[in-house]
Amino acid sequence: MAKSVVPTQIHALIPTNAGTAVFLGSGEKVFTIYIDQGMAGTISAYLARQETERPLTHDLLLSALTALGARVERVVISDLRNGIFFARIILAAENELMQRKIVELDARTSDGMAIAVLARAPLYVSRAVLDEVEDTSDLLKRLQAAQEPDSPEP
Repeated sequence: MAKSVVPTQIHALIPTNAGTAVFLGSGEKVFTIYIDQGMAGTISAYLARQETERPLTHDLLLSALTALGARVERVVISDLRNGIFFARIILAAENELMQRKIVELDARTSDGMAIAVLARAPLYVSRAVLDEVEDTSDLLKRLQAAQEPDSPEP
């Protein structure tokens, strides 16, 4: 992947009427990606390091990759086309001859975020995407303020 990338992280997952707003930030700006509530629950569980009785789909994928000698190096939110975000999961693997191989997997952005959180791998956004998205910092601040319980009156 030759595109310039910027580190980003998940700042908040906020439920909406149509799904969940994921607010991601780079230090320069905050931007929003909307995902379904099921994926939001999975990402929230991974962020909280909650244990599950049985492996979830992303747990299974990460276990299979690990068993095959691969590890998640990073996840990149790589493109934005017609309002749809695209992501790439970057894997690194070494074989018994110590030959290193890099593999890029196309992924839904929500799956990429879940894998990044689960694998504790860095999450990036391409410079082109970051330059294109609207800064939603103020919206995040307003939503977080609205969720805070009112302080008791003296």
